[in-house]
Amino acid sequence: MFTLFKKELSTYFSSLIGYIAILIFLVLMGLFVWIFPDTNVLSYGYASLDPLFSIAPWVFMFLVPAITMRAFSEEFKNGTIEFLATRPLTDLQVILGKYFAAWCLVLFALLPTLLYYVTIYQLGATPGNIDSGATWGSYLGLVMLSAVFVAIGIFASSMTQNQIVAFLLAVFLCFFFYMAFDYLSRLNVFYAWIDDIVENIGINAHYLSISRGVIDTRDVLYFASLTGAFIALTHTVIGSRKW
Repeated sequence: MFTLFKKELSTYFSSLIGYIAILIFLVLMGLFVWIFPDTNVLSYGYASLDPLFSIAPWVFMFLVPAITMRAFSEEFKNGTIEFLATRPLTDLQVILGKYFAAWCLVLFALLPTLLYYVTIYQLGATPGNIDSGATWGSYLGLVMLSAVFVAIGIFASSMTQNQIVAFLLAVFLCFFFYMAFDYLSRLNVFYAWIDDIVENIGINAHYLSISRGVIDTRDVLYFASLTGAFIALTHTVIGSRKW
């Protein structure tokens, strides 16, 4: 599995996909955090990285599917999936190799934004006047959110040979699990306790919870469970093709 992981990761960077993905993410985040008047932190008047953590999930919603859309779709289209089937790897090992390679690429894109934290830390009227607990909690939230989005993207890619279809399906599923349940809970058509349940099925409620800086095991288990569920679904789809 580790060999496949290295191969997939090197493929991202040898074909410029990795560099382009990282560049697009950093340019967009730089514009929203430092340039655009409605979101830049310099206009906030206090040391905070809230614009980064509120905008990044929406960028991930499109960036991650663009990274993962080729994972299995390209293998099916080119017929190279049969070559993988002859290797001494289980279906799960193949899935995990591709999954961790795509996730690492997303984390590489996120890593340079740590410079934003250092900058805001120093720019405060009193250096260090930033809620570090909430900041690191938000970063952890983004890491776990990206894990779920990558799992969704890998699943969408396993469903079709067409990369565009895989991209659109992944974007839809990411949006659905991130915001749809949150919107449904605001309709107030159910009892209050049912609205709470509906809201907690979605990703946004758990992302906002962990972004407060308090690591709740329920939030961690939610992200881990949803990630595992989509990996299991991918395993089922790949297995059903009977290599």
